Amino acid sequence: MPDMSASVSLAMTHLVPLAKEVDENKVTPGVLGFIVFAAMAVAVWGLMKSMSKHMGKVDFKEPADPEEAPTATTGEAHDRVR
Repeated sequence: MPDMSASVSLAMTHLVPLAKEVDENKVTPGVLGFIVFAAMAVAVWGLMKSMSKHMGKVDFKEPADPEEAPTATTGEAHDRVR
């Protein structure tokens, strides 16, 4: 298998001049970056709205304390589980 460091070194010597030609002040995300960001924002908004709707349906009733409730026989407790 050939040595990979030689090919990486050769590739870097060809790519470094290309990187020097790019003006760092002119590189922007552009329209595609804005569209992707806007799509992600709409997706997050939709997920939050859906989560809020589903959380509104959840019943948060806590079970009664065993000390306050009358004790049930094992048969009655088994029937309630079903």
